Amino acid sequence: AKVDRTRTYDITSAVELVKKLSMTKFVGTISAHLVVTEEGISREVTLPHSTGRSRIVEIASEATLAKIEAGQLDFDVLISTPQFMSKLTKFAAVLGPKGLMPNPKSGTLTTNPEQRQKELQAGSIMIKTERKAPLIHASIGKTDMETNQLAENLTALITSFKGKIKSITLAATMSPGVKVEWEK
Repeated sequence: AKVDRTRTYDITSAVELVKKLSMTKFVGTISAHLVVTEEGISREVTLPHSTGRSRIVEIASEATLAKIEAGQLDFDVLISTPQFMSKLTKFAAVLGPKGLMPNPKSGTLTTNPEQRQKELQAGSIMIKTERKAPLIHASIGKTDMETNQLAENLTALITSFKGKIKSITLAATMSPGVKVEWEK
């Protein structure tokens, strides 16, 4: 009842309203749901503030191979050089289904893994549409973050998909969605 379904809110007001509507007893995630003009769009977006979830980025090495063999996948992203890929191929059945196999499309197969590791740890994330629908769902932060930080993260997301967005809805974990107004 607190959300006017016919109204679109400016970015700051939408973030404040979503934070207020979050009724969970835990710190919820705030997500932006974008309807875009076409499917198959993907962009690498660097958010100015953390989303509240830290990512463990590991560069493929002999020690990494030993950990994978032992079944210890204690990282979120695996980066490799093209020269090291031949050693990783025997673990493709383990890494592939989990989305950890390095590849050029996701930017995890690179000639400069140290620099790429810094970029990914700084908050650079790959955001893409759903497979068969022109929809994007992206986490922009947590409900306990400052309103201006969440607004800046949302603005960075909107800027990276500028000209391709039809509508934006903002929602927290288990809360109603709020329509967002943006510059087209």
